[in-house]
Amino acid sequence: MPKQKTHKGTKKRFRLTGKGKVRHRQSGTSHLAGRMSQKRKRNLRGTGSVDEAEAKRIRKALCGNSY
Repeated sequence: MPKQKTHKGTKKRFRLTGKGKVRHRQSGTSHLAGRMSQKRKRNLRGTGSVDEAEAKRIRKALCGNSY
């Protein structure tokens, strides 16, 4: 029986924390930030957590591996 492969697109976009929560980078930060307010740019910094319904699918796609 073959092993399940890690989904490479998911691997690039999400990370698992020590407790198993799924974290992701905020969208809309790569370019065209000049037109955004400072408050919006500040709030998009760092990582956000994924809703638990989506996190289940992401964990399955990562096959238990955290990168």
